[in-house]
Amino acid sequence: MSQQGEKPAAHEDDWWRALYDETAPDTGPSGAADSLDDRFDSASDAVGGPETDRAEQVDHPVTVVPLPDPRLPEADLAPETPTPPPAPEPPPARTVAVGRAPWEAPTGPPEPRTFAVRAPAADPPAVPEPPGAPPVRPAVGHIGDRPPTYDAEPAALPASGPDDLDGLVSDTVLDGARYGTYTLRAASVRGDSARFRGEPRRDALLTARFGAGDSALVLVAVAGGARGTEQSRLAAADACRWIGGSVARSHARLSDDIRAGRRGDLKSGLQRLTDRTYGKLRGRAAELGLEPSAYSADLRCLLLSADPECRTRVFFGIGRGGLFRLRDGVWQDLDPALPATGREASEESPGGDRLTMDLQITTSRPPYAGSPPPPPAEPFRFRATVARPGDTLLLCGNGLAEPMRGEPALAEELARRWAADGPPGLPAYLADTQLRVKGYADDRTSAAVWEA
Repeated sequence: MSQQGEKPAAHEDDWWRALYDETAPDTGPSGAADSLDDRFDSASDAVGGPETDRAEQVDHPVTVVPLPDPRLPEADLAPETPTPPPAPEPPPARTVAVGRAPWEAPTGPPEPRTFAVRAPAADPPAVPEPPGAPPVRPAVGHIGDRPPTYDAEPAALPASGPDDLDGLVSDTVLDGARYGTYTLRAASVRGDSARFRGEPRRDALLTARFGAGDSALVLVAVAGGARGTEQSRLAAADACRWIGGSVARSHARLSDDIRAGRRGDLKSGLQRLTDRTYGKLRGRAAELGLEPSAYSADLRCLLLSADPECRTRVFFGIGRGGLFRLRDGVWQDLDPALPATGREASEESPGGDRLTMDLQITTSRPPYAGSPPPPPAEPFRFRATVARPGDTLLLCGNGLAEPMRGEPALAEELARRWAADGPPGLPAYLADTQLRVKGYADDRTSAAVWEA
């Protein structure tokens, strides 16, 4: 095979055409011998001789040259090689490169070749996953050196009968939305202990939108029933439903106050709506012949405007739970412990936002004719804060608030997951909020808001 890579068949054709083609012009009279062997020797001498060429080629390895510019001829891209000795002037007749006669058997190692190739692309196209490959699924992990005692997946279903099917609740609720500059994720999951024992989920979650366009208002309500009472889950569901109805009837005024930044009006108005909700809970307890504490729930809510120009986020509620903000990779607890005094506390929170909580329950206007209902046993909590791009605001019930405060590794892991790539999808958010910690087996209900 020659240096240009022709196949042996091509050599043979060129050989016979060069020696026996009748159309080739005669070289004229010559005093040299004109036998077949003489002509073979003459052609061999014209190209440097077969034995000499073969010996020189074997000493040079195969060289691969990348092709930087396809417009250049291949001759310009060939590597530098030692200059061979000048060949004698070829005869006028047509000649070709001859290595050996076609009847001679090849001897020695294969002849090396030098040729140009195109370099591979800088970024080769991604290879698609083979058909049938299992998808990557979000996994529920745990914090600590070993997992909790209970299994991570549901086991027993709650007992039920023909008269209480309307009161059944699912193991998990998952929701989400995107308005203005924020993305919302919300989930409520039955705790590991309740899953193992076949008890129903006591927490309740409500996500609702009232109105349309920029004046629309999004409400997220998280309620947790007291442990050890059969009616606690019903009280939590009632608390979410009743506060939702009150906000729906007043959503136009609330939306205007949020967009205008009227915090004083918001605080007094939301306190009246919350008092009304707890008044209904006490009334329901009386109908059932229960103590007020037996039919009650912790209630925490977020109000979010759909207006992209409004970054005011309003929190209000009563009872246990948590309100946290992830800013610049660090968690801030925006729900500090209440002071022992009954005066209104006003303080600067981390980040410069002003925190206002009304710790002295005042008499509000009655929502209906007659005497107003007595205030709840727990003080009313309120906060209106302005979000920054990149913030993540987390509202949660006590089942997640306790491990967030009591297990630093959980807060650190959530900060790592949520500080980099923006809001997760619904399955990923569910897996994140289910990160298990030994010693914490209650229901987990939360809503997180990612700010763009």
